[in-house]
Amino acid sequence: MPAFADILPTLPAIDGIAALSLHNAAGEQVALLETKPGSSGSVRVYHALWLQHGCINHAAAQQGLALYAEHTADALAFPGKHPNIDRLLALQEGDSLSVNVIPA
Repeated sequence: MPAFADILPTLPAIDGIAALSLHNAAGEQVALLETKPGSSGSVRVYHALWLQHGCINHAAAQQGLALYAEHTADALAFPGKHPNIDRLLALQEGDSLSVNVIPA
């Protein structure tokens, strides 16, 4: 199985994106993923999922968990350590999030 570091360069570039704002069905912002060290990988994953699925839904969450590779197992073993993966795990229940791209 490929490692996250090998998967990341295969995802669409996020040049020109400052952040992704994630919103629940009520329109409330539930997360802000900023393009900065430590979270730009998650921006790239969530952006790729949004491009393919139009939102972050069950199918996108499943795909995202695969993209996070070894980090998904770590998130399962240590809940709270990887909040962006924890969010995808929670979305497996059927909810979805809309995505707002915030340009740089």
